[in-house]
Amino acid sequence: MIPGRVFNVSKGFRGLKSSSLLPAFLSSKANFSSSRVSSSGLGINFDLSEDQVNIQQLARKFSREVILPAAPHHDKTGEYPTEIIKQAWELGLVNTHIPAAYGGLGLGVLDAGLVSEELSYGCSGIQTAIEANGLAEAPVILFGNEEQKKKYLGRMTEEPLMAGYCVTEPGAGSDVANVQTSAVKQGDSWVINGNKMWITNGGKANWYFLLARTNFDKNSTAGNSFTGFIVDADSEGITVGRKEWNMGQRASDTRGINFNNVVVKESNVLGTVGKGFKIAMGAFDTTRPLVASAAVGLAQRALDEATKYSLERHTMGKPISEHQAIAFMLADMAIGIESSRMMVYKSANLRDNGHKNTYYASIAKALASETANICAANAVQIFGGNGYNSEYPVEKLMRDAKIFMIYEGTSQIQRLIISRLLIDSYKQ
Repeated sequence: MIPGRVFNVSKGFRGLKSSSLLPAFLSSKANFSSSRVSSSGLGINFDLSEDQVNIQQLARKFSREVILPAAPHHDKTGEYPTEIIKQAWELGLVNTHIPAAYGGLGLGVLDAGLVSEELSYGCSGIQTAIEANGLAEAPVILFGNEEQKKKYLGRMTEEPLMAGYCVTEPGAGSDVANVQTSAVKQGDSWVINGNKMWITNGGKANWYFLLARTNFDKNSTAGNSFTGFIVDADSEGITVGRKEWNMGQRASDTRGINFNNVVVKESNVLGTVGKGFKIAMGAFDTTRPLVASAAVGLAQRALDEATKYSLERHTMGKPISEHQAIAFMLADMAIGIESSRMMVYKSANLRDNGHKNTYYASIAKALASETANICAANAVQIFGGNGYNSEYPVEKLMRDAKIFMIYEGTSQIQRLIISRLLIDSYKQ
């Protein structure tokens, strides 16, 4: 039995009629909106709607009561949090982006960001396992046809299944344009060969979004060389590698995947042949604000742990919180967290309202991921020798934080995107 309190699933979205937390949903879950129109007419309003407060409170309660107590167990053992994810699915905290037409709640990016921050507060590894579904589903939501959406999004709302975003390769991480996995047309099917690496939910996924090279002309551009596919995980020819034992976020299932003559039907081509690079990258405008929100959740946890400890630990006759050296560290952590959270809200809100958010999504991702690392490191420093010990929570936060600067685009890639968009704006 996994450590942690039993959570009453009747209090979630899937137990809607009995939920005291979500009265606003009794009218119509399909009309859930992230709109926060300012009653003052000033155009900017930082208040969350009643619906958003409800979903935030639900995620917070679940994170504090279920995820947080179980986190040390999953960190030590690397055990996949199957039962926790199932409970989260029952509550409607998984697959938050799926439209109502396919059985989902159709939450906006901002709404999902509120959930991601709270879940990550309890354990960013468990949050990553949950949100990896959103990354795999985003290309299908954005570019899938009706049949694909009904089949692959619909099944995710019928039972607690996982999915994987299968793009990264051993020699093509940040260099996505160098993907070597190939797909060759044979009759009415495609035959896929290649190796993917660092695939979250790799060994647990029911299906993958996969990017493969379909144009082998050396002079072709990335925009015309790749195609996106939906690949069932039980397809013949797929070999799942061992679970990687990573520095942090050990609850997440990360593996290499080998594709050896895997046959995929034409009906599983996502979007237009040759335009897969755009599809793969297009998902990031939705998911990068969510990675950033998860980083904010970890940073907030680090600040809370450090602040509580600073009030309990005494040196030189007073709590260490009264020493300016410690107080200023806490202040700097708060500055970073609040700034990062605002960038998450802005980038998410732009996406929800149909505006291009790439520039702000990259700023949010870079800022929040680096803030998480600074806050975790400061928390360890404030805990002193205890902070370096695994019996205290902050050393796990420090290990978990590092990956935020690497996955879904490194901090250096975010700066490349930001600088290019900035410079291009001055050329116009």
